[in-house]
Amino acid sequence: MSRTVLLYLVSHASGELVEMLARNAVTQLAGVEVRRRLWKTVRRLDQVPEILGVLAAAPGYVLHSISHSDVREALEEGCRHLGIPFQFALEPLVGQLAEYTGAAILSHHSSGDAFDEDYFRRVEAMKYTLAHDDGVASDDLDGADVIIVGVSRATKTPTCMYLASRGIKAANVPLVPGAPPPVGLLRANGPLIVGLTVDPARLAMIRAARLSALKDESNGDYADLDALRKEVLEARRLFIRRGWPIIDASHRSIEQTASMIIEMLRKRAGEAN
Repeated sequence: MSRTVLLYLVSHASGELVEMLARNAVTQLAGVEVRRRLWKTVRRLDQVPEILGVLAAAPGYVLHSISHSDVREALEEGCRHLGIPFQFALEPLVGQLAEYTGAAILSHHSSGDAFDEDYFRRVEAMKYTLAHDDGVASDDLDGADVIIVGVSRATKTPTCMYLASRGIKAANVPLVPGAPPPVGLLRANGPLIVGLTVDPARLAMIRAARLSALKDESNGDYADLDALRKEVLEARRLFIRRGWPIIDASHRSIEQTASMIIEMLRKRAGEAN
């Protein structure tokens, strides 16, 4: 039986290098079917959150050729945060050549962005979103523009990453069955709070695929349809009780969900003026 692997190629240029390396590596693997996605000319820091959003929605293996130090650091730190393996295309060749020649390793220290207000806004949004993903720092959410709440695998992380690429500080808080929502979430007054919900049957398939990828058969309730119906219902009741707007993400793309949230933020800002 063949195994399907997602291979993400991220290039600072045309992508020929990473594509060539990936193609040659895959031919040496038995029983592996690879689906590839390529991002070309990734040279700006504000391109990274959208890439991370795709990775969060469908984890795979990342091969990149990013040499700009700030962009590379953001991409690799995001991968570490999401638990996604990555490889710089020229390693270990660069390190071994440096050791052989005794030469210092050069890196580009700037991504070449114009350092305007929009640039810094996107950078700060990305940093904030990475630092407040999956319930992390849930006692300190007042700095967010939006907080996304929902059950596990409701596309919270990729939606937040997409919003960060638009300069929006987005935190996400998972709802854990049988546990109360974090106090910091309930006390947050400034941010817009949005509840994401997913059809239980669709959620069961997503979670079952996740467990299969992790080779984890220990948590039966995690993908059990009856348990998920109750979990989703309890989440919806919380959203209604707290008066939070609800978005059904079952058949919406990440971009569509994010666009709805952006429109909510615009209306909210208009009402405040």
